[in-house]
Amino acid sequence: MEQVNFYNQDNFKYDAEKTFLFQKERIKEIIPNAGEQHVGSTAIPNSLTKGDLDIQVRVTAGRFIQAVEALSTLYESNEGSVKTSEFRAFKNDSTNPPLGIQLTVIGSEFDFFWKFRDVLLQNDQYRVEYDHLKRKFEAESMEDYREAKNEFFDKIKQTAEFKQKKARR
Repeated sequence: MEQVNFYNQDNFKYDAEKTFLFQKERIKEIIPNAGEQHVGSTAIPNSLTKGDLDIQVRVTAGRFIQAVEALSTLYESNEGSVKTSEFRAFKNDSTNPPLGIQLTVIGSEFDFFWKFRDVLLQNDQYRVEYDHLKRKFEAESMEDYREAKNEFFDKIKQTAEFKQKKARR
């Protein structure tokens, strides 16, 4: 069983921001006009984190296949993740911190990572609730944590704050 552990985000803030800026430039070079977003817990001050960096790369539907091919030259495909015509996940476990890339089509059902970040930044009570959920699953099953996290984010999707977020470039 894979266990999940969480850490104070402050322990990763500097390295996460440095790695984000470096990776953002790499992505811009191979996918001009993509939207690179620092998402995930390292983008939320005072959050608990698994100690990884998440970047959402947003492209138009017409550029999705080209973006998949381009990102494949820089990163390993995350085989444990879903693959659709509007979403692909990549990773690089050798960066500091380890990196996850979520490639999404703008406005698609998978174009929500930036919205979650913005809602958690906008409403600290949601961040506190999310951290409480993380503490509950400390050293527990990663699978169980992911299931609970998905339920939490399903709840966030129903909030006025989330529904007000409109897809933008």
